[in-house]
Amino acid sequence: MLAIYLNTRGFGFVLFEGHLSPFDWGMREIRGPRKHGRCVTHISKKFDRYLPDILVLQDTSPEGTRRAPRITYLNAAIAELAKSRGIPVYAYSRDQVRAAFDYLGCVNKQSLAEVIAKKIPAFERYVPPPRKPWMSEDARMGLFDAAALALMFFYSINGDRQAT
Repeated sequence: MLAIYLNTRGFGFVLFEGHLSPFDWGMREIRGPRKHGRCVTHISKKFDRYLPDILVLQDTSPEGTRRAPRITYLNAAIAELAKSRGIPVYAYSRDQVRAAFDYLGCVNKQSLAEVIAKKIPAFERYVPPPRKPWMSEDARMGLFDAAALALMFFYSINGDRQAT
């Protein structure tokens, strides 16, 4: 199962073999012109390399999570690419993810990253320091956003109402 979270810098991804068993993960920063096409190309290569059986994305539909038009369009392009390869696509909104982790006291992305790192020790070294109000979001946070989407998927297929 491959979870991808798009952001302004590129995308974070986590490939899971099973629940709490990440196989590969990372952040891919894409800069410069033709950012959209280059993102799709990199993600297509991930599909070719890993042959995921499921893709999990953020729900960027009007009913889901409001995102920048470029991210919404890119998200749809990636979903179509996956469907054209026969990969089922699942999407969860920011509110669904927040609700699933709410019982653990996750009030922001920082606390969510810390909870995920406790559940998946391989991610502990990627937890960014708490950001100050004047700082932009750390690029590593995309990894935890992707992991949260993946955990949301695992718990939704098991019928649980809480993630972890």
